[in-house]
Amino acid sequence: MNIRSQTQTKDTADTAFARTIDLDTSSVRELNQFLHDLPRALPPGSNATALRVLNPRGVHAVAAGVDADVTIEIAGDVGYYCGGMNQHATILIDGSAGIGLGENMMSGLIHVRGNASDSLGATAHGGTIIVDGNASGRCGISMKGVDIIVKGSIGPMSAFMAQAGTLAVFGDVGEAFGDSLYEAQLYVRGSVASLGADCIEKPMEEAHRAALYAKLAQQGLAGEVDVGTFRRYGSARTLYHFHVDNAGAY
Repeated sequence: MNIRSQTQTKDTADTAFARTIDLDTSSVRELNQFLHDLPRALPPGSNATALRVLNPRGVHAVAAGVDADVTIEIAGDVGYYCGGMNQHATILIDGSAGIGLGENMMSGLIHVRGNASDSLGATAHGGTIIVDGNASGRCGISMKGVDIIVKGSIGPMSAFMAQAGTLAVFGDVGEAFGDSLYEAQLYVRGSVASLGADCIEKPMEEAHRAALYAKLAQQGLAGEVDVGTFRRYGSARTLYHFHVDNAGAY
């Protein structure tokens, strides 16, 4: 079925979701093409900016490459690389997400109400990703400016080669946290199994508490946790300016 004929414009009683797209009867390719064509895909005169996606059933690459100020609510679990390369869009996932959620994201918001798998926010340059549950290993790998907030715990090798942005974890962190870290800001409220090469704990001063509070407040999370209970981690700056005395640490 052509997605333009399948999408439904609801009556004014439900303006929050002006469009509904069912992946039982449309392909992910059709969905993403529709999203890429926004706002040209909307009827003339329409100001609808919200869509609901039904029956994702763990398929991959849902809402990848979106470049539009639109809200996309996905009713269920998604597979690999959902929201990849996102720009401007707000993507709400009422389920869990597979590998590479928000990979190379540039701006916008992704909110997962369940858990996230490996490589959450990998290489992402901007925007915010929120996970209500836990995230698996390599969370924030090579992050380049994105803000990631995980309300649960994260797995090993997280923030590996993280260059910029903020990673805030309400729970615990796995082994080799922040290995080969550059200048990303890392905040953890729970325990850290072990630190990676060149990652150290740093003083949590008032300026850092204020910065973290501002990040949480921006997403309406300021009242959920006490920023005074977080510890801060960062780079010892002994690896990324190569020195022969540090060769053994590479």
